[in-house]
Amino acid sequence: MLASRCKFPGISAPFSVGTFVKHLAVPTSTRLHCALVSAEGGAESRAVHCPKFQALKSHQKEQIHLYVDALLEWNQRMNLTAVREAGEVMERHVEDSLSIVPPIRDSYLSHCSTSCGKISVVDVGSGAGLPGLVLAIAEPDWQVTLVESMRKRCVFLEHAVNLAGVSNVEVVNGRVEDIGNDLCFREHFDVAVARAVAEMRVLAEYCLPLVRVGGLFVAAKGHNPEDEVKNAETAIRSMGASLLQVCPVESHGPYGQRTAIICLKGHPTPRKYPRSPGTPAKEPL
Repeated sequence: MLASRCKFPGISAPFSVGTFVKHLAVPTSTRLHCALVSAEGGAESRAVHCPKFQALKSHQKEQIHLYVDALLEWNQRMNLTAVREAGEVMERHVEDSLSIVPPIRDSYLSHCSTSCGKISVVDVGSGAGLPGLVLAIAEPDWQVTLVESMRKRCVFLEHAVNLAGVSNVEVVNGRVEDIGNDLCFREHFDVAVARAVAEMRVLAEYCLPLVRVGGLFVAAKGHNPEDEVKNAETAIRSMGASLLQVCPVESHGPYGQRTAIICLKGHPTPRKYPRSPGTPAKEPL
């Protein structure tokens, strides 16, 4: 049975990860190795599109391989990603997740601390573990918490964490609006990250209550986020933060250059935020 480190705030009944795994059983791994280590089919051409992956240490690459294998297998039974091919997962998801490491490091060292070694990171709306699980593999000294509202996805995350042997990850199941009001998590993290979750007005209310004063919120966005950022100024300010920078990252999506939106938290978030579950998305600030 899978050893669970999942936390389920507000749920008193015991939760059996093994039960979910039994019902969501997938075929034995085909060891796809992400189409990067195969000796056939032009595998070497794939590697040139993933320079950040190639820069990882060998054991980290193996952890990524195991994670991507699991993602594609479980994706046959549940909705984790629209991407079906290993090479595309590497280019669109893994490489894109790795691309926000330099902005996090640079901004944290410039504005938060003289060291970004053992920092705590929360990935809000982690879904299939992007970017949080990839960040945890790339930065093993970081303590990464994956927040996801869907239990089945949390089961996948636990499976992937155990399969890849990633020891610096905790999976938390719950609505982020509830977690943001839980004193165990509120204003606890050095950095909050989010990718492909919601627009900036909503993300600000989801993420910034979890960030300590003096910490960062980093949103991975597409090629042209200027209007979205402008519309979110009130929401960011209401959470006690300010926009630090909008910087291009070394990753390209299907519509062009990707960006990282970075906010610095200067004051505590008022206790009225985040509002009740569903409200931030229905009534953005």
